[in-house]
Amino acid sequence: MYSLIRRLLFLLDAEDAHDFTVAQINRVQQIPIVLQAIAAICRVPTRPRMLWGMEFRSPIGIAAGFDKNAVMMPFLAALGFGFLEVGTVTLHPQAGNPKPRVFRDATRHALINRLGFNNDGAEAVAERLQSFRRRIPVFVNIGKNRDVPLERAADAFAQCYLRVARWADGCVLNVSSPNTPGLRELQRAEHLERVLTLVRTLREEMPHSGPILIKIAPDLDHMQIDEVCSVCTRLADGMVCTNTTLTSDGGLSGRPLFDRSTEVLREVRDRVGLNFPLIGVGGVFTADDVRAKFAAGADLVQLYTGMIYEGPFLPARLARELAGRGKP
Repeated sequence: MYSLIRRLLFLLDAEDAHDFTVAQINRVQQIPIVLQAIAAICRVPTRPRMLWGMEFRSPIGIAAGFDKNAVMMPFLAALGFGFLEVGTVTLHPQAGNPKPRVFRDATRHALINRLGFNNDGAEAVAERLQSFRRRIPVFVNIGKNRDVPLERAADAFAQCYLRVARWADGCVLNVSSPNTPGLRELQRAEHLERVLTLVRTLREEMPHSGPILIKIAPDLDHMQIDEVCSVCTRLADGMVCTNTTLTSDGGLSGRPLFDRSTEVLREVRDRVGLNFPLIGVGGVFTADDVRAKFAAGADLVQLYTGMIYEGPFLPARLARELAGRGKP
């Protein structure tokens, strides 16, 4: 069934297809009985994992970027994901880069995006997070607006954090997207330390605040990985490995990212030790891909591009295959 739907969607521009899908999902999730039916079809074996004092019923989550504006959370939760990550959200609404800005590379099961943090802004996302009845952990991914200079980045992250963090179970600071000029400079130790120190200070004043994670790029060299890990083990509560990789003036995701993202994950695990939480993401399509991420050191795994090519039942199928119970 999905192969036919995919062929039809792939006749559209990639971003238009995504927007069309979002519109249909929004219609579907307004009908409780339909959501209940989807949840029943996608019920997964419960093998709880505990991290940051939270229970994850499945180790498979949706990566940031799919639900930028936190408008699909009920539907995504019904698909059998163990956790969600919405965003990236910036303090102020942002249109992003000029279109066209999302491209498929179907021969390699890949996407190239040049979106540039297009989103509705922190206030709108905070309102949606507040109204969502969470049954699984929900993380929010935070970035900075394009016009914020590097010297004001820490304050931009902090102000965005103030607005959204109290309504989420945790926050991921995105310092690694290739589509906002200068953003990846924030992975340098002195900038990253400034961002994390300020955000942590705000967290101490906030009730019911969750973990703070850093999402890193797959294009860091060994010395840069050392520096990032040194800062994160002191000031963060975990890391997401990795974002998209630089290619064709945009971010490449999907199959071609798998090897490099897994290599970086393994290198990070070697540096941070066994007890520092890591989320592995990049090129996940199969249960063997998930197992490879676990073997490289991931505690949890995320996907995005895999669902574009394999369809909405992918998270439930992976959870069942990992549990040895076959496909849905």
